[in-house]
Amino acid sequence: MPAADRNAKIADVASAAEGAQAEGGILAFTREQELSAYRAMLLIRRFEEKAGQMYGMGLIGGFCHLYIGQEAVVVGARMSAKSTDQFITGYRDHGHMLACGMEPKRVMAELTGRRGGYSKGKGGSMHMFSREKNFYGGHGIVGAPAPLGVGLAFADLYRGDGSVSLTFFGDGAANQGQVYESFNMAELWKLPIVFIVENNRYAMGTSVERSSAQSNFSMRGTAFNIPGRQIDGMDVRAVAAAAREALDWCRAGKGPFLIEAQTYRYRGHSMSDPAKYRSKEEVQRVREEHDPIEQVRARLLAGGASEDELKQIDAAVRRIVSEAADFATNDPEPDPSELWTDVVV
Repeated sequence: MPAADRNAKIADVASAAEGAQAEGGILAFTREQELSAYRAMLLIRRFEEKAGQMYGMGLIGGFCHLYIGQEAVVVGARMSAKSTDQFITGYRDHGHMLACGMEPKRVMAELTGRRGGYSKGKGGSMHMFSREKNFYGGHGIVGAPAPLGVGLAFADLYRGDGSVSLTFFGDGAANQGQVYESFNMAELWKLPIVFIVENNRYAMGTSVERSSAQSNFSMRGTAFNIPGRQIDGMDVRAVAAAAREALDWCRAGKGPFLIEAQTYRYRGHSMSDPAKYRSKEEVQRVREEHDPIEQVRARLLAGGASEDELKQIDAAVRRIVSEAADFATNDPEPDPSELWTDVVV
């Protein structure tokens, strides 16, 4: 496929999913739900922007994968889930933590390697967990959330408490063999698990058209009799609708469900990726036409919200992020003795 044609196809994220989305529909939000989605996505956006700044200042080491542009996926799923449902994902994970209610200051402190972080400053960006918030980690191994998510779902089935495992991974991870082993076990045992492919179209830097023989990821479960939905992952209402359908399916004892959320990341794969495999014009087009936060903002304004009201929300979010950054900068580093704790030999 010529580069120009590929870029046009990739950039039109929302319209690419319109036909597939029609079956699942869009969940009609109340004003309060729109405001809740707006706050949640804005918190993720501002947090990730600050994390990018701090990485550039040398305050965050190692890898750092930002979620900017993909916020609607986890927020929409979280809005349809119960507090007892578990979330697990790959290494682009800060947004999932915040959507699950984890404290921004402790997430940021883990990024900077401080003792107040969720893993006591020893895990960094890709190794944070919160049993209290039912978040079972971002994982650095590509495709790892799938088998781990199946394990969570098996525990849910065993306990019979109606909980569901929401298991996120990217388009690149969808080509891993362990994902299909997980699909097989999940359907064989009718496990309560929702597999969510966050298709941001480039994996680590290669477009899906060049890397995937079947680029409709919602069909990847067909061989295992797993139903799938392809949706506009830039519209939080579409994600919430698909997540509700999938969760109801799982709670009814029908087994796993697969969602492909067509989304788009604005930054590179990680902070070290200049993203030269796509044009600046492509990214700008998505930002201007399909940004998930701006869509909600436009609906709020059309529904009677004032510019001042939305500015106040943004100001409150910025204060939270600023406080998190201050904490993560000034909190002490772990004591050297911590090197020997929580280690299984």
